[in-house]
Amino acid sequence: MPEIIEKSGLICNTRLLNEDEYINEINKKMHEELEEYESTETTDDAIEELADLLELIHAAVSYYGVSFEDLEKVRVEKAEKRGGFEEQIFLMDVEED
Repeated sequence: MPEIIEKSGLICNTRLLNEDEYINEINKKMHEELEEYESTETTDDAIEELADLLELIHAAVSYYGVSFEDLEKVRVEKAEKRGGFEEQIFLMDVEED
């Protein structure tokens, strides 16, 4: 990003984050991008924001020392145990006998 800004003739200031700052900033940016996704009105805009979220997810899994493939494996295992969202079924509540 700094290179892109500087190529446009602007000046930007940067600094390296320590580990705690880095994951905190990833988390903040995820919230920001999620809010932007929630406010989209077109499919193209939604895809753009989802791509930003996915980029942040890649950064987060790398921070935790795992690969995106490892994350995907966990997602698949959870979907097999608990189900996913593709069928658009909304669980309202669970009642005991």
